[in-house]
Amino acid sequence: MIPIEEILKHEPIADVLTAFGIGMAYPSLDRMIGRYKFELIASGELLTTYAQLFKEGVLANGDGPIPIKGPNWKAPKFITERGYS
Repeated sequence: MIPIEEILKHEPIADVLTAFGIGMAYPSLDRMIGRYKFELIASGELLTTYAQLFKEGVLANGDGPIPIKGPNWKAPKFITERGYS
């Protein structure tokens, strides 16, 4: 299994967006996540969670369409524990 697929199957979507949302524009995230968990896009959960992370200050607007770390950004456990190869 590809590490991205493993991460998407085992981690909450908010954690995935927190980790990968910095440095990737929304269309790229949409394609990456849609490949393995299209139901998140179909239900609207992906966009809702993405918007919520901006409201909470986890993600912030950078120059252009690519978000940067917000003032409340904290690395998700799966990043700090390196549970995926």
